[in-house]
Amino acid sequence: MVRKLKYHEQKLLRQLDLVNWEASAGNLAEVRALRRYRVGRREDYVQYKALARAVRALARRLRDLGPASAAFRARCAAALLEKLYGLGLVNSRQSLAVCESLSAAAFCRRRLPCLLVKLRMAQNLRHAVTFVEQGHVRVGPEVVTDPALLVPRAVEDFITWVDASRLRQKVLDYNQERDDFDLAA
Repeated sequence: MVRKLKYHEQKLLRQLDLVNWEASAGNLAEVRALRRYRVGRREDYVQYKALARAVRALARRLRDLGPASAAFRARCAAALLEKLYGLGLVNSRQSLAVCESLSAAAFCRRRLPCLLVKLRMAQNLRHAVTFVEQGHVRVGPEVVTDPALLVPRAVEDFITWVDASRLRQKVLDYNQERDDFDLAA
């Protein structure tokens, strides 16, 4: 017979993963990033780290190319910088040095809830994640319910509230911009 666990013992046991105990111990920096950016799935953050590592490796390879392939290096470096700038992962298209310092946090900052906080559509990340999961936000014509969506620079201006959202109605009421036609709809 095993005695019933007390409340605090159950709480401690919930935090402990006995199957994957090595992975659950994890990296402290990774846990901090998961909490800071409200990343719900650890697999997403692992994927961001792998992508950042691949970009850094590609930037190092391009940097280490010899002088015989200078035209190829310049063309590939410009393409890489343009792609990363379009995704919003780097702030300038000047040199490969910014690519070599790319981290997983850059990917986390381009997630939809982080951009909602940046655009002041939400007070904090917790509210932003809730808004996205409940379907109050759309990107372009598409309603988004996945907070892991990475938003490129070109689409950043098209983040709005869903037309039928109660939050949109409250914002329009507050700004005294709500139309009578919207009331009927």
